[in-house]
Amino acid sequence: MSDKAELLLKPKRFYKAAAAAPVDGGVAVQLDSRTPKSPARKPLILPTMALADLVAAEWDAQVEFIDNSLMPATRLAFTAIDRVSETRAEVAKEITAYAASDQLCYRADSPKALVERQEREWGAILDWAKAEHGLAFTPVAGIIHQPQPPATLAAVEALALTLDDFTLTGAAFAAGLFGSTVLALAVRAGRLTGQRALDLSRLDEIYQAEQWGEDAEAKARAEALAVEAAMIERWFAALRR
Repeated sequence: MSDKAELLLKPKRFYKAAAAAPVDGGVAVQLDSRTPKSPARKPLILPTMALADLVAAEWDAQVEFIDNSLMPATRLAFTAIDRVSETRAEVAKEITAYAASDQLCYRADSPKALVERQEREWGAILDWAKAEHGLAFTPVAGIIHQPQPPATLAAVEALALTLDDFTLTGAAFAAGLFGSTVLALAVRAGRLTGQRALDLSRLDEIYQAEQWGEDAEAKARAEALAVEAAMIERWFAALRR
């Protein structure tokens, strides 16, 4: 499909200004004083002013056409409003599933420099998860699945269910982005920045790039992931305000 054809499929920007305003039930994103609706026809209302400002800024950044691919916080907000509020138990299980195969638990067995980096950097975050949340994970060398302690997974699921809909949505997104529930929880708590969590999730790739160089495709992918990592950091920070 040509770029021109793709543009024709996107709606034109129909509003002059996007802003956030307090309403009953939270803070609404408003386009010329009208609140847009989610795909399920629910109003775009967020729990904090900071989060509404984050989403409104995406709408305000649109130019001639509204490009949903450039609005990750808006997409996440719609997910929270339309899906997560109705499927909290299922989303908690998704987060638990990432914990069951958490990337930080699968260590290389060589070379020594990579093994030591993983032990030092991943180990520090696993130590934090144990101290902060009582989550004890079992690292293993290699890629063969290692079952995690049932008590740990039960604790992860219970923790997920205590989160509000928007934080739960962010945690599920972050766990998928990083391949790690532990990294998701660390960003949510402000223990790690989004970029730092992404770098930790890509530690093997970064090590290989340091040794052999990084190709253009891998670099472009990393840059795209960095945009999402920065967004989820801002998402959690906005919910803490």
